[in-house]
Order: sequence, then C-alpha cells, then structure tokens
Amino acid sequence: MHPSRQRLTVLAAATAAAVVAGAAGAVVASAAAVGCRVDYQVTNEWQGGFGANVTITNLGDPINGWTVAWSYAAGQQVSQAWNATVSQSGAQVSARNVDYNGALATNGTASFGFNASWTSSNPAPASFTLNGVTCTGAPPTGEPTTPAPTTPPPTTPPPTTPPPTTPPPTTPPPTNPPAGAKQLENLDRGLVSVRSGNGNLVSWRLLGTETSGVSFNLYRGTTKVNANPITGATNYLDSGAAAGSTYTVRAVVGGTEQAASAPALQFANGYLDVPLQVPPGGTTPSGESYTYSANDASVGDLNGDGSYEIVLKWDPSNAKDNSQSGYTGNVYVDAYTLTGTRLWRIDLGRNIRAGAHYTQFQVYDYDGDGRAEVAMKTADGTRSGTGQLIGSSSADYRNSSGYVLSGPEYLTMFNGQTGAIASTVTYDPPRGTVSSWGDSYGNRVDRFLAGTAYLDGQRPSLIMARGYYTRAVIAAWDFRNGSLTKRWTFDSNSSGNGAAAGQGNHQLSVADVDNDGRQEIVYGAATIDDNGRLLYSTGNGHGDALHVGDLDPGRAGLEVFKVDEDGSKPSSWFADARTGQILWSTPASGDNGRGVSADIWAGSPGAESWSAAVSGLSNTRGQNIGRKPSSTNFLAWWDGDPVRELLDATKIDKYGTGGETRLLDGSGVASNNGTKSTPSLSGDILGDWREEVIWRTTDSRALRIYSTPTPTSTRIYTLMHDPQYRVAIAWQNTAYNQPPHPGFFIGDQMSGPPTPNIYLR
Repeated sequence: MHPSRQRLTVLAAATAAAVVAGAAGAVVASAAAVGCRVDYQVTNEWQGGFGANVTITNLGDPINGWTVAWSYAAGQQVSQAWNATVSQSGAQVSARNVDYNGALATNGTASFGFNASWTSSNPAPASFTLNGVTCTGAPPTGEPTTPAPTTPPPTTPPPTTPPPTTPPPTTPPPTNPPAGAKQLENLDRGLVSVRSGNGNLVSWRLLGTETSGVSFNLYRGTTKVNANPITGATNYLDSGAAAGSTYTVRAVVGGTEQAASAPALQFANGYLDVPLQVPPGGTTPSGESYTYSANDASVGDLNGDGSYEIVLKWDPSNAKDNSQSGYTGNVYVDAYTLTGTRLWRIDLGRNIRAGAHYTQFQVYDYDGDGRAEVAMKTADGTRSGTGQLIGSSSADYRNSSGYVLSGPEYLTMFNGQTGAIASTVTYDPPRGTVSSWGDSYGNRVDRFLAGTAYLDGQRPSLIMARGYYTRAVIAAWDFRNGSLTKRWTFDSNSSGNGAAAGQGNHQLSVADVDNDGRQEIVYGAATIDDNGRLLYSTGNGHGDALHVGDLDPGRAGLEVFKVDEDGSKPSSWFADARTGQILWSTPASGDNGRGVSADIWAGSPGAESWSAAVSGLSNTRGQNIGRKPSSTNFLAWWDGDPVRELLDATKIDKYGTGGETRLLDGSGVASNNGTKSTPSLSGDILGDWREEVIWRTTDSRALRIYSTPTPTSTRIYTLMHDPQYRVAIAWQNTAYNQPPHPGFFIGDQMSGPPTPNIYLR
C-alpha cells in the first residue's frame, strides 16, 4: 500500500536536507532569488519508480515562457511528463512550458508532473532555477509580495488558452471521516410521482446513512395522505389521486417531522422526458454525410444541490467499431438537468474517433467538494464546455483509413458544473508502437476501458485502461486540489504481470473482492488489487460479458460470472471473486457472446446464470434448472418483489418457467449500440431502490426516463449509497455496456441489507 501523503515545506536557502526516499508526498519549497518559488512533491513511490508534481509560483514581473531546472543527486531519471516538456542530461533536468501554460503573471502559478526512476534513494532536489535565476521564495527587492491587479482577472480563460488546473475546491473534504468510510453523494429524496391505474405511486430515497428508525409523512399539496408515519418501504400508492397532484415528503426522526423535500417529479404517462439539443450533422473528408443520435449516459450531482444531472454522449451515424475503417464525425458530450436545461457541450474534435471502444467517460465527485467532475480521453482540437481549446485547432492526425494512430493523447478532468477544463495530463497508457497491441492497422491499440474505484478505501480514483486482447495496461489517477496525479500503472508487459495479458473483456467491473475495504479492478479473467498489483488470473481469456456481485448468498464473499471467446476454454464460468477459484464451468463452445447472472426466479436460491451458447438456466452450483430466458442482456429491479427482471431493447419482462410476462413496452423510444440493444442508462437514479430506465426517443430530441408504477413492501436504502453499485453506474457506459450489481444480495429470501460504511458530501 502507498505511504500516507504528507506535506512538508522546506526553504532550500535555509537547508539542503534531502527528502528521505519512501516519504511519498514530501514537498520542498525551494527558494533563492529573484521572485520565484518551486514546490516539488513526490506524489507516489513504487519499487524503482516514483511520480512527482511541481508547482511554479512567479513572484516577480510577468513572464511569457518559463524553464525550470534542477539537479538530481542520486541518479534519478525522468521517463514521462505532462503539462511540460522535460529533458535530462546526466543529473541536470529542465522542464519547459507547453503552449497553453507559458504566461505567468505576478503571483501566477503553473504545475506539471512526471514519472521517473530511482534506485537506492530518492532525495528531493536541493534547489531550482526559473529562467536561469535561483528561486528563493521571495519577491524581487522592493516589490510588494502581492501586487494589486489593475483590472480584475477574467472568470473564464480565453477559449484558446486553457489553464492546466483550477484552484483547489472551496469546500475541502472532511479531514476526519469515519474510519474506513467511503465518500458518497449527499442526495436529496429524489421524489417521483408515477401514474399507476387511477392513482399515483409516489416513491423516494432512503439514504444509506439513515437508520431503520426513520419514518416519513407524505403530503399531497398541504394534505398529509398517510394516517401514521410510513415505517416500511419508501413508497405510497395514492389511490384516486389526480394525475397532476403535487407531492412532498418529510422525514420523521425521533417523533419530529423534518423539512419538506423538493416537489415530486411528475411521470404522468409513466415516464419523464428530458429535452435534448441535437448537434448539427456534418460531412467527412471523404464526402459522407452524417447525423447524430443520443447514445450512452451517466449521472452525477454536477452542481452540489443533491439531485442528479445527466451527462450524455452523442454518436454520429458513421461511428465505427475499431475493426472498421472510415472517417467518423466528432463526438460530443453534453450535460442536462432533469428539466432539460443544457449546462454545457464538449466537442472532442476530429482526433477522437467515434465508436463504442473509444470514448469511455466517467462522472463522479473525485475531489470531494460535493460536485461531480467528468473525465475522458481528449486530443488536439478538443474544446471544453466553456470553449477552451486543448492543443492545436488545426492538427489532423486521421490517416486515409480514418484511424488516429499518431499525435498526442490527453486525459482531461472537466468541471462538471461548467464543462471547463480542470486538469489535463498526458494519457496513460500511451499508444507507443501500434503493432505492440496485437495488430498494425489500429484495431486493438485503441480498445479503451474506464472506471472509478475506491482504491484507498475512502475516496474515489479514476481508472483508465488500454488493451485486452493481448497487452493490458491500467492507470489509476487521483484528482485532488485541482490536479490529476498518477496513483499507479499496471502493465501486463511488466515482470510478474504476464498472466494478465489477453484476459481483458470489452468492459470491466469494480468491487471489493477481498473484503479489505478497498476496491479491486475485475479486468475480465484477471483481477488487479487496489495497490496496482495482480491479484490473480484464471487464464480463461477474453470475453464479452462479466458480472460481479453476491451471486451466491449461501457462501461467503462475492462471485464472478463470465463468458469467454476462446474455443479451447470454458464457454462460461462461475468463480470466487477473491481468489479466482472456478466453482463451476460449462464446456468450450467457441465464441460465447453474451451472458447474465442475477436472481431472476424465486424457485432457486441465489442468482441464476445463462449465456448465448449454453442451453438452459444454471443455479449457483452450475446445475441446469430449466428454461433459458428469451433475452440475454440487461437487468432491472422493476416490480414489487426483490427478484430482478429482464431488460432488453425497449422492454422489461418478468421471467417464468413457461415464458416471460411483459411488464413494460417503451413507447416512442429506441435502444443504443446496434445489436447490443442497451439503454442510455439503467439504475436507481430516482425514487426508492427500484431501477429507472433511460432510453432516447426515436428522434433523439429527448431522453425518456421510465420509473416503476408498482408498489413494493421491501425497504432498501438507495442503491446509489452502496459503493459497488454506485461505481457500477459510473462504468456502465464502458464499451459493451453491462448492468450494475450491488455489493450485497438482493433477491428472494434476502437478508436485511447491510448498513454501508459511508459519509456524505
């Protein structure tokens, strides 16, 4: 595990004491001369390597262009840098600004980072120079420490000059959260009113931090509709009420009624439409016209008000699988409130290709300020939601086949409220040699995955990955105080990691498989521990679908169900998620393209598992217990019992031994991603613990959110306060979308849900 981060400021003019290797996070504030200070921080260390972040503060006159230089005393060698161009000759290192961060006003700052190697020790540099002048941490003689600006600084940087970072959050995360508690969103009640027969089903969130003693009063207008406080499930069927009735709910704690919730969202026809603004189409360099359709979506509290906003990816009609040549239109990413107000639009530009495997976007509150950020891979020509440009607007790295196999690659964290750039770094894993990923034309090199994981057990980290057919590389990033910093990188090419090569899926999952309070990356048939080391590999290879959860409540821990493509390996298998021990498997049968595992039938304990290439339905012991469902796709908790339903294309069905019962036919909507037939998003985003489904309307002029009209007697806190489920919603849009699973069992004869160890921001 990583050492605890500590921050120590030392004036180099006063002392030349070296920072002891292993004290990751130590900072030297170097100083010596005319108006500059350099803060050098080792952000993480591993055997033979370390990552560092450097912040320059210009205390003198404004400058336009900077070079910071220092000397290493122990043979450290810089290998990779971001937000600066770094070169090294022997012990001497110099870092020069890039195009967007060269101008430094008086008291202005710029930050850059790098990875480097070390051997026996890793002392910090004793001094630094800025443009040839030694930094002392003091302003030039006679100059004020903080000169007053003659004009107020602009609140939004010029569109062509994006800052590499934003200031630290104004509301820092708590310094002493409960031991082992994970930070999650401070959500409101998410109150919804869904027309149900001649009445309204009103439902709301129970928070994960609330005890079973919390009860509720429901009001229609000013009239309380319940005779006694509601102590069971957080829903109420208001029979005979008018379709347009307004509702609020109030918690009752210790006999005292609390403040009213926000008014309920109205699902008068069983759904809520969120209006969209369709991007204009265009024409490729080869003369092909294209239009846009709403594609995958995610949710996050972008403005900190306790309710979710929607982040939506727009795909052009000429989006391509990586195996297909041809130009594509630009990819756009929008943010909308649930009332249809567009907050911003990001244009990823011509150097990001469109398709299911290219843009995996993550929406999560990474810095702990109570507002979610949005992260994705970017390139030259990307424009933020405020018009800021990354790199060059004229650069075009597309080859004649439409692939982008050269040019810089970036990872950008965007402000979720404004769409502005918060931090941009060089994308890791880098492209390197195209053919080293399994082919030379650009298919396997650009297979990307993304996720979010609580690697330290308390705060979320961003996961970005590349490759799974052959080489697999996974990078973990932290976003703290306005900057992205590397936590670790896992590479199947590195010594000891070879068993992970070729084991990845078209998606990943995140779960605390070893029950140590920290989450792991289930990367197909291999699992990476929270510290970036290989936990295990089953060796069963690549596949198209993966499920991780408490699939067998009769045994301790979590389980994995996965299907495979390798004709010499099991077509599907069920394993202990902690060790990778195969509990049961089905014979090899070639490419088994789809598989699902969930408790869909009360006639058998725990989850049932099934797949495209295997006959029948398997129980937790791998025994065939009957008819296979008619769909092998998504899942949703929809009706009143805790057994899960089948979600496929634009319908929801309930499984039965003799056939399915249709519960919902989506009206005027379409599914996404071709034959995958997946929704834009499905998850517990509103109301009680049951799941909503979001489809695009057929003309993409709205996202249509469906919520169940069926009462339930089961009381469960919002699934978004279960850490495994919450990060599953974040990774759901990754490549071949898969449904979310919580970290505890929900199904027939379930025990009471465990109280999550969380704190809310």
